[in-house]
Amino acid sequence: MNFRLLLALSCCCLTSAIAKEPATNKNLAYVTNGHARQKLDVFTPPNATAACPLLVWIHGGAWIEGSKENCPGLGMLDKGWVVASINYRFSNHAIFPAQIEDCKAAIRWLRANAETYHIDKNRVAVWGASAGGHLAALLGTTGDVKEFEVGENLEQSSAVNCVIDWFGPTDFLNWGEKSVIKADNPKDVVARLFGGPVPDRKELAIKGSPVHWVKKSSASLLMMHGDQDNIVPLQQSELLQTAYKSAGADCTMKVYPGMGHGGPRFTDAEAIKMMVEFLEARTGAKP
Repeated sequence: MNFRLLLALSCCCLTSAIAKEPATNKNLAYVTNGHARQKLDVFTPPNATAACPLLVWIHGGAWIEGSKENCPGLGMLDKGWVVASINYRFSNHAIFPAQIEDCKAAIRWLRANAETYHIDKNRVAVWGASAGGHLAALLGTTGDVKEFEVGENLEQSSAVNCVIDWFGPTDFLNWGEKSVIKADNPKDVVARLFGGPVPDRKELAIKGSPVHWVKKSSASLLMMHGDQDNIVPLQQSELLQTAYKSAGADCTMKVYPGMGHGGPRFTDAEAIKMMVEFLEARTGAKP
């Protein structure tokens, strides 16, 4: 069952399905003459006239695969949100920080084109899973970090109001032993992200770790993680939760017993309701 159907079933405030199809704009380049992966899709509610809050989906895939297609957040169209889904360069195209630079460039592009797509610049949320969760959390903790801001639309901010992070890595220097991924293995996906094993790329790995950037002003965060995840261990979300609490920042974590790297509990009616309420509360978007 997809996100859109679950949303309709779980939110009592919805009275009817949308009467028209959303305005769909696909494969928009957010970098002029850029890489083939530097493109995004924008979906606008069919009857939008005023500026709408924006939800940006960042796909997973270990920074080496995945696509903006089949965006799971389209259910928010029914609640008056604009939804965007972005691609970014893989680690075989360019090592970190290319991935977060692309995500920030996409957010700035969306703000620069806010009027065209009925976007409220002041209400922007991001949601990602796994590698996408890592990039979403990094967006939420580096809104004021200038070194990741490169390219066009630099007059626009890449900061976001809130983040939903599904089981994303948060601290590459403290990876733990419970993962099948080994950060010190030069052939593993983490090493490929940084261009070498973490012990040899420590400075870059620190910059790529959301825990390094947390401050009181970091974006509100909802983390969802299974306690049997053997790819990105639950410990990764726990480390970010600790950093948020230490900084006095807004953080909520939901742990799913028995779940691994994803699973049905992440998209059941209770989970959808929790995510929708989080997005509305942290952006001030009214149901």
